[in-house]
Parts: sequence; C-alpha cells; structure tokens
Amino acid sequence: MPALLFALLLIVFRNHSILHIQGAFPFLPWQFWIIGIFGVIATAGGVLDWKYHRNPLQLKLSKKERDAEAAALGLGGLPMFVLMWLAMMHAKPTQFLIPILVVLIYTIVAICYDEFVFHRKRCGKLETIYHRMLVLGNGIAWLSWFHFIFC
Repeated sequence: MPALLFALLLIVFRNHSILHIQGAFPFLPWQFWIIGIFGVIATAGGVLDWKYHRNPLQLKLSKKERDAEAAALGLGGLPMFVLMWLAMMHAKPTQFLIPILVVLIYTIVAICYDEFVFHRKRCGKLETIYHRMLVLGNGIAWLSWFHFIFC
C-alpha cells in the first residue's frame, strides 16, 4: 500500500516544483527510481509473507504477534509515511527531522521486537527471505526518500 499511495501522490502533485518531475526521460529524480524498485521488492516480500502465513500456517499467529505487527505498522509505518510526505512538500523540511527520527526509532524497535520475539525461532529460510525482502526493501526505499528530502 505505501508504494501505491506514494505513486498516486506523485501523480496528484506532479506539477509541484519541489518534486523535480520532468517531461522527458528519466522523468523522476534517481531517488524516486530507487524508491520504486525497492518498494516493489518490499511489497513482494510482504505479499509472499502474507501468502505463506495464509497457506502453510493457516494464519495461526498469536494475538501478541498480531498486536506487535499492527503497532509497528500503525504507530510506526503510517506516521512515518505522513511525516516524510509532509517534509518533502514543505519549504523547510528540517522542521520535520526530529519527529521523523523519533518515529524511525520507534519503528525500528517495533520491527526488531517482532522479528526477535516471534520470528527468530519459528521462521524457516523461506519466510526469513520474505521478511528480509520486506524490511530491507522498505529500509532502502526510506533511505532514498530521506536523501531526496534532506540532502
């Protein structure tokens, strides 16, 4: 969903000068290409992990694990996306830097908690690959977005 929302927002705000969207190839700044590539990798990892949980595991996740994943997404991922978009569109993005870093630290802790408490012992090689695709894909996409905004 974040990759689709990002693409949709780029289309809606395509004429905003801060985005540097061009009429000729390569159209977008290089950071957006990295976001797109690694966003697709992260999305594929998430979908494959969801399918894995649905078929072999029959969605047998504990309430604590579901709550941890919901907290990471709802209290970390969603606010991060909003803060990053607002920073990107703002004339002074550094005003968003501290809130972004606070949410980043929370998100990292929440993801690590989920991985080390619930997945470390249970996951096999295949599910671990899906998790790495999801986490590293999102991480690289985020770093590229951060670079576009603040560098």
